Amino acid sequence: MKHIYDVKGMHCASCASIIKRKLEKLPGIKQADVNLPAEIAEVTMDTHVDTSAMNTAISPLGYTITDSTTTNPKSLPAQAGPHFGHDMGAVVTSDTAKKTEKLAELGKLRQKTLFVMPIALIIFVLMIWDLLAQQFNLLPELPLSMMFFNRLSFVLATPIMFWIGQPYLLGILRFIKYRVANMDSLVGIGTLVAYTYSSIMLLFPEIQTYLHAPEGLYFDVTIVVIGFITLGKYLEARSKLKTGEAIEKLLGLQAKTALVLRAGHEVEIPVSELKVGDIVIVKPGTKIPVDGKITQGETSVDESMLTGEPLPVDKTVGDKVVGGTLNKQGSIQFRATVVGAGTVLSQIIKMVETAQGSKAPIERLTDQISAVFVPIVLVLAIVVFVVWTVLGNPLLGLLSLVGVLVIACPCALGLATPTAIIVGVGKAAQLGILVKNAEELEHLRAVNYIVLDKTGTLTQGRPSVTHTRTIKGAKTDLIQILSSLESNSEHPLAQAIVTHAKDQNIKLLPVSKFAAISGQGLEGTMGKTTYLAGNTKLMTKLGHTPDEEILSEFGKEGATPIMLADKKQILMYLGISDTLKDESKQAIKDLHKLGIKVAMLTGDHRLTAEHIAREVGIDRVFAEVMPGDKADQVKQLQAEGHRVAMVGDGVNDAPALATADVGIAMGTGTDVAIESAGLTLLGGNLARLPQAIKLSRLTFRVIKQNLFWAFFYNLIGIPVASGILYPLYGIMLNPGIAGAAMAFSSVSVVTNSLRLKAARI
Repeated sequence: MKHIYDVKGMHCASCASIIKRKLEKLPGIKQADVNLPAEIAEVTMDTHVDTSAMNTAISPLGYTITDSTTTNPKSLPAQAGPHFGHDMGAVVTSDTAKKTEKLAELGKLRQKTLFVMPIALIIFVLMIWDLLAQQFNLLPELPLSMMFFNRLSFVLATPIMFWIGQPYLLGILRFIKYRVANMDSLVGIGTLVAYTYSSIMLLFPEIQTYLHAPEGLYFDVTIVVIGFITLGKYLEARSKLKTGEAIEKLLGLQAKTALVLRAGHEVEIPVSELKVGDIVIVKPGTKIPVDGKITQGETSVDESMLTGEPLPVDKTVGDKVVGGTLNKQGSIQFRATVVGAGTVLSQIIKMVETAQGSKAPIERLTDQISAVFVPIVLVLAIVVFVVWTVLGNPLLGLLSLVGVLVIACPCALGLATPTAIIVGVGKAAQLGILVKNAEELEHLRAVNYIVLDKTGTLTQGRPSVTHTRTIKGAKTDLIQILSSLESNSEHPLAQAIVTHAKDQNIKLLPVSKFAAISGQGLEGTMGKTTYLAGNTKLMTKLGHTPDEEILSEFGKEGATPIMLADKKQILMYLGISDTLKDESKQAIKDLHKLGIKVAMLTGDHRLTAEHIAREVGIDRVFAEVMPGDKADQVKQLQAEGHRVAMVGDGVNDAPALATADVGIAMGTGTDVAIESAGLTLLGGNLARLPQAIKLSRLTFRVIKQNLFWAFFYNLIGIPVASGILYPLYGIMLNPGIAGAAMAFSSVSVVTNSLRLKAARI
């Protein structure tokens, strides 16, 4: 049996790994999958294990688990219908409470960031100045005495070390007590060693004189490292805050009440009280509450929230309707066939929840290294101290101990990832690309297949006139007649025709005896002539035979045909379709240059989809795909071994966005799509997609370079600091030189990260 729990206290991949290992050691637990972004743990049990037992195992390490059945609908069984009735208010309240708690935590982290970052930036500038002045003579020496600078740094570093750096100090204690190391342990040991050594040298100058230690100390290292890492944690926490908003907005699509027939009377009831078989009344402009089949009336339904297609669908008796869609025109009655968790909208919600809660195999190189690097360095430092002491030179032993710890300080390692991420995410924002979290940016670099939704992504997402074919009469006159008729209708196709006429400065004519023919078209009189406009059903009813060759041509190019006729014959054919965005073709070309294949996913019919695919150079087409099946198409590509990114803009795309390795939303799309995605392209500009991929690859190339610089000095400096050259050459690396090397590695890392700002993407 599986249970889902909320987890608090996680902030790196090794945290998730530690929790997983600890839980799986408990009797009764078969498997534990811990999801860092979703902050949940899915635990598979052979026998029931109490939450208190799990907390006993992980609470000492700084983590806590709570049973999500009391606060989160994720863990409720689907058949219970958690989103429809069954104390819906409790779900909303708990989500609000959780968000309030996270906002409070974010507020505290923000206060710490605002305190430490101005100090860290000033000290960082002074560090670089001093380094350039002493090592390269590129600048004059600092206009501050070293004694004054050391004392000032001590005053500033103390609250930063013991207040801002408290999580890292706790990380050291947990490492010592429970033998588990994460990034906190890594950062804590490095900064504490620098602070402790510097404090001793400052407060006891006789020791500094006795050891012939350098005048410069390392308080600045403590300030800068803790400052930058705190900023990175704040930015990460802020981006993770919106994780659950996609579910909230999906829930908002559901109608809260329904109008039903009870004993021959119309009665308004909560949606939670609807039962299968109820006759539901839906009036124009209102949402359809649940899934069902029309028993009376005709209408046009906007299903764009479900299918992503902009054109409303005509519905009549016997047709199916879906909960959450919008009734545009006529009043209908339908029999409820599915209620609660079985509705299409509820299934979409469930799929998004499942995809968001699934575990992604994110492996952080720095977390892997931290598990062995810290113990090895500590053991090595102690061994070196003992060896030199046994050999009769405890002073060299002490200098070696401090030198190894200082030069091995993982400061540059701690900065390697967050600095590159901070600069990379900032660069992305300048390009109009919003990144939700660093994991999404990391995954994007490995993507080799991109799936694009058609409507609103490749195309404009709104109908417009794309084809005209006149049979009898002047084209301008016929468009004037047709647009005058359509101006009396509120149908989106009619609006597209009227807009087309206005764009050509065609004036509308007065229409008399106007009538809407439900599901077929319009009729009206201008002058002495009666005109009709509509679909093939209307033309056939009039006794006119539409030209199959023209209709076939329109169909192959994805255009919906509208025909204008009088009582004698068809006068004109007009095609309406969704046009390509200007940047779509070039974006596909740029993706191909990056070695990425492109697929198109749409609910539209195959002829239309294949026409669009040929026009822009799409490699693969998934057409006539129902909303619930879009995520399955993404899974199919993943099963073929591809790393898949999904790009979409509609509610119907949300499950696929959450299922893909990377979900990318168009900024012009729905809020649900944006919240389900890891990246958002502002303005809906598809040209930003290749830029996002280039930036992702460049950012993580910089991270790899940073990691090299972070360890380069360790690989060379640690043996020298250990005294390996002393017996032969009398060379001993004192802590001052070790500190300079370590500081230079940090400067190298930050400078390398800043190159991203000037990169041409």
